[in-house]
Amino acid sequence: MSFGDPNNPYGQPPQQPPAAPPAAPGYGYPAAPPGVPPQGYGYAQQPAYPGYPGGNQMLPQSMPGLLVTARVFLFLISAVQILAALGWFYFAAIANDVSNAADSYSSSSDDPFSSFGDGAGIASGVLVIIGLIAAALATLSITLGVKFGKGGQGVRITTVVYGALGGVVGLISLFVGLDSGLATAVIFPLIWVTFAAIITAAPVVPSGTAWFARPRY
Repeated sequence: MSFGDPNNPYGQPPQQPPAAPPAAPGYGYPAAPPGVPPQGYGYAQQPAYPGYPGGNQMLPQSMPGLLVTARVFLFLISAVQILAALGWFYFAAIANDVSNAADSYSSSSDDPFSSFGDGAGIASGVLVIIGLIAAALATLSITLGVKFGKGGQGVRITTVVYGALGGVVGLISLFVGLDSGLATAVIFPLIWVTFAAIITAAPVVPSGTAWFARPRY
């Protein structure tokens, strides 16, 4: 009886070829658990969150609707303020022309034309100052509206103060209009108070506060 016979039940079993060793993980990568493909060289990496520390922060949301409304109101107010500034400058020019004409007709300092000319000159200077104030307020309104997109707490606080002061002026004008009994004297102050209230409230509500406190990268 030969041990080399493959049909011999008492012979040695045929030797199996050696099993291939398990694939080692890539250099510098830990071994992956069963069922998870390795992340070594040649394997696609898992996508990560784009460019934010911690990798799990949400992308900045769009500007809240109330802030968008306040921004539009700021631009509308700036347009009114620009028109008002141009009007004040125009009236100042008229007063200056009147002052010059009165001075040309006056013959002495006691002449009534001289006094009228002096008054017109003073009025012209006052109107110029008012026009400059209106132009400065228009610049502030436009700046705040533009800064809503990237501004921080400074823009937020300035907007709240600016809107509150505008609301106070609007309320005073509204009370004066109500006291006059004229409907036309109430409409414009009422619109102004509404605009000022929205401009003041928009940065204070939670959505507005979160918008100005959002991280910027």
